[in-house]
Amino acid sequence: MDVKEVLLPGIGLRYEFTNRDGDRIGIVARRSGDFEIVLYARDDPDQAQPVFSLTDEEADAVAQILGAPRIAERFTELTREVPGLEAGQVHIAPGSPFVDRPLGDTQARTRTGASIVAIVRNEEVLASPGPAEILRARDVLVVIGTEDGIGAVEQIVDKG
Repeated sequence: MDVKEVLLPGIGLRYEFTNRDGDRIGIVARRSGDFEIVLYARDDPDQAQPVFSLTDEEADAVAQILGAPRIAERFTELTREVPGLEAGQVHIAPGSPFVDRPLGDTQARTRTGASIVAIVRNEEVLASPGPAEILRARDVLVVIGTEDGIGAVEQIVDKG
């Protein structure tokens, strides 16, 4: 899908794309952090009708709702395409030595070769977490690597 990005001086950015039904949709990302979703008229490509607006927090919630299943689906597809590569989930137990510590303290990538590509926390998905992301009890780490690498990440977060 082709997404066109247009700079709106003093306002922010507008992203436009055409969906499978032929509707031209625009998303205006304002400098304030708010978002406006617009639908362009078919008979006048310059006329946009506002559909709804979202605050920054609301837009994050929608992105997480829409993105979480797609992230899991893409990882599953990737592991089918690359022999030996798997996706796994590693749970952070309340007694883990890494509860309330940064993800980087695990040194999981260096120690195992497996990558932590997301953290699922309650209903929230933190995609591509950085090393400063604080781990919480009951977080679920989405790990990509070999079966042994995923098992090693599990041992690290359980025992240190």
